[in-house]
Amino acid sequence: MAAPILRSFSWGRWSGTLNLSVLLPLGLRKAHSGAQGLLAAQKARGLFKDFFPETGTKIELPELFDRGTASFPQTIYCGFDPTADSLHVGHLLALLGLFHLQRAGHNVIALVGGATARLGDPSGRTKEREALETERVRANARALRLGLEALAANHQQLFTDGRSWGSFTVLDNSAWYQKQHLVDFLAAVGGHFRMGTLLSRQSVQLRLKSPEGMSLAEFFYQVLQAYDFYYLFQRYGCRVQLGGSDQLGNIMSGYEFINKYLKLFTFLPLPEIDHIMQLHVKEPERRGPQKRLAAEVTKLVHGREGLDSAKRCTQALYHSSIDALEVMSDQELKELFKEAPFSEFFLDPGTSVLDTCRKANAIPDGPRGYRMITEGGVSINHQQVTNPESVLIVGQHILKNGLSLLKIGKRNFYIIKWLQL
Repeated sequence: MAAPILRSFSWGRWSGTLNLSVLLPLGLRKAHSGAQGLLAAQKARGLFKDFFPETGTKIELPELFDRGTASFPQTIYCGFDPTADSLHVGHLLALLGLFHLQRAGHNVIALVGGATARLGDPSGRTKEREALETERVRANARALRLGLEALAANHQQLFTDGRSWGSFTVLDNSAWYQKQHLVDFLAAVGGHFRMGTLLSRQSVQLRLKSPEGMSLAEFFYQVLQAYDFYYLFQRYGCRVQLGGSDQLGNIMSGYEFINKYLKLFTFLPLPEIDHIMQLHVKEPERRGPQKRLAAEVTKLVHGREGLDSAKRCTQALYHSSIDALEVMSDQELKELFKEAPFSEFFLDPGTSVLDTCRKANAIPDGPRGYRMITEGGVSINHQQVTNPESVLIVGQHILKNGLSLLKIGKRNFYIIKWLQL
């Protein structure tokens, strides 16, 4: 998992080689407390680990983010390569970085790498990624875009704080690369990159020294990533890039693990997080921080309805709640008990516990299956049943939603949907 890094783009025109430093207009030389507060708050959360270039971040970078200067608001982007068809937790951490900047009034861009994903990012890899087919990348990019837009909508709907937020835009870099011809692109862009600089990158050095070496496609990835930044600077005035680092790899302590994650993955104020952790020290068995973390992340990723569904599933699975089972949908039960067979039966008059178990193929035929019930190895809706001849009762063995959750032993679940009750 990676903590974002802020990298700022040149204020000057793109000439010579790419310049990723902060060059301020004349007259802006005083740091402002508002912007210092924004960056300091995210540093305190552990969300932003490093700022590049380091020499410009104490004064110049805070000025870029200050509401009181002509440079406000800024545009910040972060890239997401569609190597799969869904977002993962590493993506979420980078998104939280964008969301915090958006909440401070800045405009943010989530850039889907529909073009660069076809080359593969060599960073942090000992061998080349398996090449993805063009249609697979396109499908992944569409799915990733929908996921990003859904999270942005949840953020906007469920986490408003009364401030004026910046915009959230999703782009795909295939939109500008598909219009480029190779020779024209190399002629226009290639002369601005020095081979010595490209070869000096750590990711390149590690791969060149490996037995497999490095392909030209992977080597060219850094050129396209740099051009993305330039393109966004030209078209959207984007001067800051958000990227990833490996900050969290060395976290060992459980307490620090949860305390870092509440800061990273939620919008909770830092004093409230401190209070939650103080309560956790007194009553760790209540798992307060873990529950709050799960609730906040689920609400952001899946919305209010998804959070309510997760709570019902938690109550049904871990607290044996009949009330929770009764209000769960068929789909929720299937998701909760993914390995459980799902059957639909008509309820015949006089259907017994034994009949139900055999219809579901949950117990063996003959005396052995009968004994499994009498010896307490069977439960229906979290209630143990020991009489095989007991007739099913609606409201007890069959819930109001027409479902029965049959459990055999400790781990084998069967979901039964009763028809025409």
